[in-house]
Amino acid sequence: MISILILTRNEQRDLPDCLASVAWSDDVHIFDSFSTDSTVAIAEAAGAHVSQRVFDDYATHRNAALATLSFKYPWVFLLDADERPTSELSREMQQIALAAPGEISGFRLRRRDFLFGTWLKHAQISPFYIRLVRPERSRYTRAINEVIEVDGVVADLSHPLDHYPFSKGIAHWVAKHNLYSTMEAELIHRQQGLQNPSLKTALRDPDFHTRRLHQKAIFYRLPGRPLIKWLYMVFLRGAILDGAAGLTYATLQSIYEYFIVLKTKELQRGGA
Repeated sequence: MISILILTRNEQRDLPDCLASVAWSDDVHIFDSFSTDSTVAIAEAAGAHVSQRVFDDYATHRNAALATLSFKYPWVFLLDADERPTSELSREMQQIALAAPGEISGFRLRRRDFLFGTWLKHAQISPFYIRLVRPERSRYTRAINEVIEVDGVVADLSHPLDHYPFSKGIAHWVAKHNLYSTMEAELIHRQQGLQNPSLKTALRDPDFHTRRLHQKAIFYRLPGRPLIKWLYMVFLRGAILDGAAGLTYATLQSIYEYFIVLKTKELQRGGA
């Protein structure tokens, strides 16, 4: 079997369906950031193990969960409250966890983001994620838009994980990304991360997360980033093929990028 790890903060809207989607596991852990709604009560009523920790940043918080929780099984499925494994993915993970050789430390899957009931097949920028891991071989880096690093071989899963980032409404998504943009701007201002990105690595490295690291570092050096991001998403990635949902998502992502630009400039001027 597989243990489940779900990080929460005021997730009473999404958590019931999330828990139902992993009801096949008898070892579900909720790592909560002191929710003020009924998140904890919902988790306890479903039989989940609940632990709480004050949130500081995403990488540190996730690493604390992996390091301190007592998982029943060697494999842990990492899940957010607005995500749902398909039944096919659930079966695949259970089967593969029993037969995976020791050198494999993690499994990568495709996540499908939805808006207006439409799969953002073309608009979604980052569709691949490592989510099934051996916790003792896994570690998160980067305080915001964190990346998991796995010590060992990473294999691929065939079936998708469904994600509903707008389940709480557009206003909630904007508020969340307002916070994200502040954290991103602070990272850029402190000049953390990759200092000498490689275009070759950004385009050709076989590892998706390595490519993304170099792509982000190069992207942050470009002028007119919000417009470039919109054009890239709409025409190069084909967000326009996703219809109104794709165009809406591309526009929201460009606004988010503009927030990062404005806040970075503000910090560079000595602002708050």
